[in-house]
Amino acid sequence: MKPFFPASSTNPPVVAVSPALEASLVDVENSLAGLGEALRVRDAVAIDQNATGLQAALTRAVDQFAQAARSGPIPASLRSRLSRASGQVAAQRESLARATAALDRAIDVLIPNDASSVYSAYGATTRSVRGGMIQA
Repeated sequence: MKPFFPASSTNPPVVAVSPALEASLVDVENSLAGLGEALRVRDAVAIDQNATGLQAALTRAVDQFAQAARSGPIPASLRSRLSRASGQVAAQRESLARATAALDRAIDVLIPNDASSVYSAYGATTRSVRGGMIQA
């Protein structure tokens, strides 16, 4: 009789891919692609729609992955794709933060926060109490 040797620890067990996990991850990936394209073409309406869709897709995916993790291991291929999607979300968030900062700086140049430096209907905000006379 042959002795029984357990499977090598170098070969991880093959885990079946859950259709629900796959679908939720595809939704996240598609939402990321849509948001990336909307950002590229600077379509504000599409950005808003895709950002909302991405948020919903991420919520569903996190719920699906949390539930799957409680019942067993998650396939390495799905973990890798989820990690890649997480990196894309972080990159888009960083890109939006830089764009927002640049926009804030441009607005500060165009519309200063210091109300005293803004012109009034009569010109400069600091008016001379001397009237219209020039003194030498």
